[in-house]
Amino acid sequence: MKLRLFTFYTVLLSCFMTVKAADGITSPFVHDPVLAYDGSRYYIYCTGQGIKVYSSADLNKWRDEPSVFDTAPQWAMKMVPGYKGHTWAPDIIFYQGKYHLFYSCSTFGKNRSAIGHAENVTLNPSDARYKWEDKGCIVNSVPGRNEWNAIDPNVIIDGEGTPWMTFGSFWNGIKLVRLTADMNAVAKPEEWYSLCKRMNNILPDSLPGDDAVEAPFIYHRSGYYYLFVSFDYCCRGLKSNYKIAIGRSENIKGPYLDREGKDMLQGGGSILLEGDHKTYSAVGHCSVYDFAGHTYLFAHGYEIHDNGMPHLVKRELKWTAEGWPEVMQY
Repeated sequence: MKLRLFTFYTVLLSCFMTVKAADGITSPFVHDPVLAYDGSRYYIYCTGQGIKVYSSADLNKWRDEPSVFDTAPQWAMKMVPGYKGHTWAPDIIFYQGKYHLFYSCSTFGKNRSAIGHAENVTLNPSDARYKWEDKGCIVNSVPGRNEWNAIDPNVIIDGEGTPWMTFGSFWNGIKLVRLTADMNAVAKPEEWYSLCKRMNNILPDSLPGDDAVEAPFIYHRSGYYYLFVSFDYCCRGLKSNYKIAIGRSENIKGPYLDREGKDMLQGGGSILLEGDHKTYSAVGHCSVYDFAGHTYLFAHGYEIHDNGMPHLVKRELKWTAEGWPEVMQY
């Protein structure tokens, strides 16, 4: 669940719609960024009307690209009342010769939500083959039926070639489920796993509660699956207190333990990155990739000198002798 303030997102949406296409954008407006590389350019996909897109040749200077969707997916508008195309927290992965884009359809403070899936053979809008083919809904959540919220997807392929999707926001925390080989549906028999939660207050399914965790991202390295999540609150501008926490497991299904050995299902999670209160009031909703021999973390940070507007944060990670990531200081 995204506890987003309506006025903040009105301003955010306006920014996404008015930034002009140009080379040389060094600090793009982003929220919930994920990346992909097509061999020549890097692409950011992030929250925005139709899913906002930027591209770059060097990860430093960006330009605007067309949004993924010109019009909102009709199935999502029917399934999620109030959703009108402002699409949240995408994820993207290259798998079996195609780029697979996963995206969140929801409204503020509610868990009547859905995760969709679209495919493309190229990321380059100038390529004659460029076309996002929407595959529809993979999973949805409904108040009174589900104690979780179907937003913030992240898809990873395990060592045996099986696709898994983790997702979740507030309510009962972070979930994991196996997908079919084409990633268009949940695999049968359905088996749902819980990976991370913070509070255990019993509330009606229609209420988010105070389980302030969301934005899961799983990254595999040297025999471990690392689970990155965001704690606390986004979308409040300078009053945001978002922060990135981490745990790891040898099994994709968990348990995920933090650096102190505490299970993330029992409130564990080691803080990796948060606002420095000099440049950013808060930092969160991250993705992690290996590009050009380096491991990078990307997130959005609420920039203090821009009145709390969200901008791209890029940080290189280094690894301790014990195999834990740390953010390199510049």
